[in-house]
Amino acid sequence: MYYLTKLIVTCALVVAISEVARRHSLVAAVLASLPLVSVLAIVWLYLDTRDVEKVAGLARSIFWLVLPSLLLFVSLPILLRSGVNFVVSLSVSIGVTVAGYFLMMLVLHKLGVHL
Repeated sequence: MYYLTKLIVTCALVVAISEVARRHSLVAAVLASLPLVSVLAIVWLYLDTRDVEKVAGLARSIFWLVLPSLLLFVSLPILLRSGVNFVVSLSVSIGVTVAGYFLMMLVLHKLGVHL
């Protein structure tokens, strides 16, 4: 039952944001920009393990990986406004983001930061 509750709450959040976006893009953008998924993951991890070290590690890792995820939100509007097809724009933006993750992991490793 607990797993089902986690699933329903998490899915409901995504569906609610997409529904709000159809009517009010600014409100949806504010909701989507909040780290709600990260907060939910942190809460679920804590409730599952009661291990504050694991929670701290997750929060630290999220911090470092938010940075390359921003590449999606920079590249997608640039490509769309340049007239590139939506599916292609989204695919390229995801690819750029994945490359950003790999680059960030490489840089962090060289700096001695282990996630």
